[in-house]
Amino acid sequence: MNALTLTLLIFGIMLACMAVRVPIAISMFAAGAIGYVAQAGWPPFASFINSQAFARFASYDLSVIPLFILMGHFATQGGISKALFRFAAGVMGRFKGGLAMAAVLASAAFGAICGSSVATAATITGVALPEMKRHGYSGRLATGTLAAGGTLGILIPPSVPLVIYAILTEQNIAKLFAAAMVPGILAMVGYMIAIAIYVRVVPGHAPEVDNNEDSRLTLASLLGVVPIGVIFFAVFGGIYGGLFTPTEGAAVGAALTFIAALLKRELTLAKFRQCFYATAESSAMIFLIFIGADLMNSALALTQVPSQLAAVVGGWGLSPVLVVTAIMLFYVVLGAVMDELSMLLLTIPIFFPMVIGLDFGMPKESVAIWFGIMVLMTVGFGLLAPPVGLNVYVVNGMAKDVPISESYRGVVPFLISDVIRTTVLLLFPAISLWLVKYMN
Repeated sequence: MNALTLTLLIFGIMLACMAVRVPIAISMFAAGAIGYVAQAGWPPFASFINSQAFARFASYDLSVIPLFILMGHFATQGGISKALFRFAAGVMGRFKGGLAMAAVLASAAFGAICGSSVATAATITGVALPEMKRHGYSGRLATGTLAAGGTLGILIPPSVPLVIYAILTEQNIAKLFAAAMVPGILAMVGYMIAIAIYVRVVPGHAPEVDNNEDSRLTLASLLGVVPIGVIFFAVFGGIYGGLFTPTEGAAVGAALTFIAALLKRELTLAKFRQCFYATAESSAMIFLIFIGADLMNSALALTQVPSQLAAVVGGWGLSPVLVVTAIMLFYVVLGAVMDELSMLLLTIPIFFPMVIGLDFGMPKESVAIWFGIMVLMTVGFGLLAPPVGLNVYVVNGMAKDVPISESYRGVVPFLISDVIRTTVLLLFPAISLWLVKYMN
């Protein structure tokens, strides 16, 4: 069996397992194990598993993932999302489509202390959806807005997918967070502009005016978001000020979020336990995907097809930007069958060396950081686009009276915004690298 045939067989086994609803970690593990044993035999495979599992899980850098996840769960269970939405509604309530814009603004703020797209979408939906319905928003606009707003959970730091990218490519986490700031803000502003245009071009989906006694900016609503601001500036100010590492910053953030949740008096003992149970469950899922992806990538490396592919692409003489564009389009297609973490763990070891080998006229570190932001933008696109669109499924499941087709129609304006933003960032890397240059 030649190398290309074996590579196709490995991917075929993985996709077949996924088709019968085998968890992605086990699908990658099974495909990788078969490919590895077929090439190297059982004794090397057993030795690899024995050493790789310890080497992967003993990495200090990995501890940042459960800490940021725990920080997000404390924010979710502690009622912080309610204060965020109340403040955002007070700021945006005077505009047509203001509550929808407020949901986007609240999602961005919550994402700054969460790091998870699905958690952001679910949490803000629980608070904002009843209010949007009460004010006369259509199910299409409400669910589309909340699904799109949820993607800001990974676009605005801290971002779990960005942390994983940093670990896989051995890049500086703090610099990647800095690079994601401006694109994340552009995403938030782009979504709010999309709402403003949509409610005027397609009438009947939002009331003429949202402003009322319940959605006005008050001193109480302003004080409600002070803890979120303190947490954000303490964590990222400490990281960029050199007071502590990103891992230590995640621990500080989790502790401060826990204190903020206690002060709001909504974090019961049962919710406290649930925070740790949910963190353990999410972390275990991510770490299992790590092992499955490590094994599959090692099996693919033995075939030498990834390195051959990189050499072939380099020999075509294509524009580097065109190569990255093709990779982004591949991610959009792959997002129809895989979640964002699995995509990163499976593809970054293949694509990253290929991209780094191209000449973009920038230092290699800058290319690595910019490519990470481009990947993050495309992953966010996959969370909305059919047929999977995980965020759409999560939000639609909470809005039981809205057909899934309406939710997918509702995310179209935001997908258009995503395409425009991604194209701009692709053509002008300096936008993503603007803050990074101040860290050198």
